[in-house]
Amino acid sequence: MTDKLYYNSAYTHEWHTQITNRADKEDGTYVTLAETAFYPHGGGQPCDLGQIGGIAVLDVNLEDGEVWHKLERSPEQVDVDCALDWQRRFDHMQHHTGQHLLSAITLKLADAMTLSFHLGTDYATIDVAAESLRAEQLAAIEYEVNQQIYRNAPIHTSWVTAEEAARLPLVKQPSVTEDIRIVEIEGVEYNACGGTHVSATGEIGLIKLLKTEKVKGGTRIYFKCGSRALNEFTATQQVLNGLTTKLKTSRDELLERIEKMEQEQKLLQSELNAVKATNDDYYAQELLAAREGLVIAQVFEDKPLKDMQSLATKLTAEHEGLVLFASISEAKVVLAQNGQPPEWACGPFFKGNLGAYQGKGGGSDKMAQAGFANSEDALAFYEFTKEQLGHH
Repeated sequence: MTDKLYYNSAYTHEWHTQITNRADKEDGTYVTLAETAFYPHGGGQPCDLGQIGGIAVLDVNLEDGEVWHKLERSPEQVDVDCALDWQRRFDHMQHHTGQHLLSAITLKLADAMTLSFHLGTDYATIDVAAESLRAEQLAAIEYEVNQQIYRNAPIHTSWVTAEEAARLPLVKQPSVTEDIRIVEIEGVEYNACGGTHVSATGEIGLIKLLKTEKVKGGTRIYFKCGSRALNEFTATQQVLNGLTTKLKTSRDELLERIEKMEQEQKLLQSELNAVKATNDDYYAQELLAAREGLVIAQVFEDKPLKDMQSLATKLTAEHEGLVLFASISEAKVVLAQNGQPPEWACGPFFKGNLGAYQGKGGGSDKMAQAGFANSEDALAFYEFTKEQLGHH
């Protein structure tokens, strides 16, 4: 059985050992080691990566108590030097310890138990048993967890029996009855956990709550710790500086400036809609005057879908035939009618013929619209539809 060094010290990241077993599985080559500091997937924490004998470690899994390391290829030698990707490991240590601290304070201040933990490459989350958390609750939680970081409380790990675990004020009693590992954040909580952690809360650096969302009747809290939190702040600051420079305003006046721009935009959009409506009225009359038979068909270079739909609605209000439009830039086609002739139901026609032109869309009997992968397919469907309309 492998000696799991990550239980003895999460800070071990270079060591010398021997390969004890090799296996070629369906997804690659695996080895076991006499001693390993490579942490396998588990408890919401991703596995460690690094090198064994100079060969990249691609994955680490625990099977029946044995740690298997997936490698790019099998090393020729038995004695090997091993090295963790320390930056990745320490990031995991910060976030796993940060999760313990965040969960403890969320339980204390919001009476919300943590249900699950996820640590990804972009963010970390905990799901807590609370339908919602108010902004002031989140602010209080964030403040308190960072106060505990500044306190630099020691973190201890120990192995206990089931009887000893039952006497501890654990957040949740473990499901296992032997090999119970306890992680204690001094003055904060005891927790049964097999993950890797920093030795004191100060090494978490800082915890920043990013956002929340509702999930399965609870609340998901997104957060970052340490370097990730610092990088998040740096990226946010760069965006903020860019906005204040571009808008020629200060940070404190930024929201007011944006609100003013939104009001100006609404006014401009209202004026533009009025102009479009007037133009559509004139253009509709031109199309009606130039129509031949029951079909009005037109290809536009860059008319948006909504504008084509609006114009089609105006035309069908005054025209008993069919209206067919296509936009080259948007690769969209619109077909509309006001019920005459009755056999031309727009939606069913599109549904029955779009597949041959790789188009997607649909609609009602009176109006249908479709989008295409490119303008060539859109124009081909337009010409096909125009030809079919010409037969009636």
